Amino acid sequence: MPTPLTVNVHEAKTHFSRLLEKVHAGQEVILAKAGKPYARMVPLEPARSQRQSGRLAGKTLDASFFDALPDAELAAWSGE
Repeated sequence: MPTPLTVNVHEAKTHFSRLLEKVHAGQEVILAKAGKPYARMVPLEPARSQRQSGRLAGKTLDASFFDALPDAELAAWSGE
């Protein structure tokens, strides 16, 4: 990653769109207030897809998962 670009807040307000484009392209921007670093603008990480094929491959449920529920629990689920 290139060296961060330091910009005063006043300049950042004036050229916000231009700075935003630089950040989107991968440039880190440090916002300074009275010459002192105050905040940092960095690009977001690419969004991951919620669904990933094979993400649970090799993971199995415990065999007891398929056992019948006790009568008391079945009654609680059915509102009895």
